[in-house]
Amino acid sequence: MQKILTPKYIEPRNLSSFQRILLTTDGTLTEILEAYLLEKIQLVKLSEEIIKTTKPIPALDLEVNTQVINRKVLLRGKISLNNFIYAESIIVPERLDSRFKSRLIESQEPIGRLWLEHKLETFKEIIDSGIETSEELFHYFNISKEDKMFSRTYRVFSNKQPIMMITEKFPQSYFIKDNERFIF
Repeated sequence: MQKILTPKYIEPRNLSSFQRILLTTDGTLTEILEAYLLEKIQLVKLSEEIIKTTKPIPALDLEVNTQVINRKVLLRGKISLNNFIYAESIIVPERLDSRFKSRLIESQEPIGRLWLEHKLETFKEIIDSGIETSEELFHYFNISKEDKMFSRTYRVFSNKQPIMMITEKFPQSYFIKDNERFIF
């Protein structure tokens, strides 16, 4: 855990137990959030476009001009309508099963649920974590522009090749009390 949380100086002792879980787990956040919040989580797609890379992406073994799906989403409580997680994904469509790729683009399902639905065997490797200002994301959450957000970035492998890189972010002020339900 210390290795995962040190790149951008996150002090693990300053985190709640649930914040540490969110930043270090290799499980899917959708199901973890549902268990913690006692609320179904829904996906809200902010954008999803097929683009060509303008620079190499070594974490995905990609060269310039490789086609990728650039996807930005929110994980939102289905009843409360609170946004809990912002996620950006870079997905390599040529490395995906065609049925999985179609569901990814056409559905409003979180990636983790699609992995389960398609029984996609995956390995996840956390490659970065940090704390940053909320800048462009504050308006999705009940926070100010100066508030901090935690983030983690991980690579997802299937068939021994990287198929996507996902960065997930949530406000530092979220999930702060242990043994209690969600606190804003």
